[in-house]
Amino acid sequence: MDCTVMDHYRRSSRNGFTAHPMDRRHNLRKDATWVSERLARPSTRFVPLWNSKNLLTCEDVPQPVFLTSEDIEDLGLTSDSATFLGEDDGNAYFAIELPGDEPNLQQTHSLPCRFRDLRAVSTLLDGKDASLLAYSRAIIYWHSRNRYCGNCGSPTMVSAAGHLRICSSGSCGLEHFPRTDPAIIVLVSAGEYCLLGRQAIWPEFMYSTLAGFVEPGESLEDAVVREVWEETGIRIREVHYHSSQPWPFPASIMLGFTAWAERGPVLLNDRELQDAGWFTREDIRMGIEKGSLKLPSVISIAYHLIEDWFDSAGLTPLRDVARRS
Repeated sequence: MDCTVMDHYRRSSRNGFTAHPMDRRHNLRKDATWVSERLARPSTRFVPLWNSKNLLTCEDVPQPVFLTSEDIEDLGLTSDSATFLGEDDGNAYFAIELPGDEPNLQQTHSLPCRFRDLRAVSTLLDGKDASLLAYSRAIIYWHSRNRYCGNCGSPTMVSAAGHLRICSSGSCGLEHFPRTDPAIIVLVSAGEYCLLGRQAIWPEFMYSTLAGFVEPGESLEDAVVREVWEETGIRIREVHYHSSQPWPFPASIMLGFTAWAERGPVLLNDRELQDAGWFTREDIRMGIEKGSLKLPSVISIAYHLIEDWFDSAGLTPLRDVARRS
């Protein structure tokens, strides 16, 4: 692996939801005997989801709550409905969706626990745990949106330990694999300035990098150029890949870039942004210290794009600025 690839790999590993060393055992998913044996093991753990939320302890530093096969039976469910995630330290992990009203799982765990939105608590979790919960959330979301064939409308059947759904119609039989929506996200700079914007639905004073979905027939680089132009009227001159991040809210892969442009007037062409503008490092520092500027969560690739640009000047690191404030 050359230095350039290693640099991108290190950057990606800093992004949230990328820290779990799960062996996905993709070559064994279609082996029904192997999967059944893993389902029956006492050491196997099930990652429960309800209403796209993960089960966590009610502590200041929450921990994920895993279920056993006995817990699954007590809930009146069958482990056959679970999706195999992979193995870690010899233990198999499966994701399982709990239907109906929110279940009371206090009997399965000694500490109080409840289902919580992963995005809201991910910064409190160990990186490995956050990655496992994100993986579970993404695959269960895919199942919930593909219960019927998009080609003929017939019900689909689960196969390959939950990593494939097959149309039940004999005249169709189309195979449906898990899908992820690609989206670009970019830090645009012009000398000592970077381009940030905000959406109206975001918390007050929050600004972030620009982002948007890749359209059919479009390269990633073209998507970067188009999105920046559509949202701000700024023409990109250079585009460079930075890193990537799975983003299961609900089902995206964020493809991070840095770009260079000539600083010019910002035009909110498509009105997707409430505001956008050029910020110096001093603007960002003063805004954070005064509370008039908020940046994205530290788990996000958006934060790391801003952080890398901010820190490249060799001044006080962005995280130190945030800690002091």
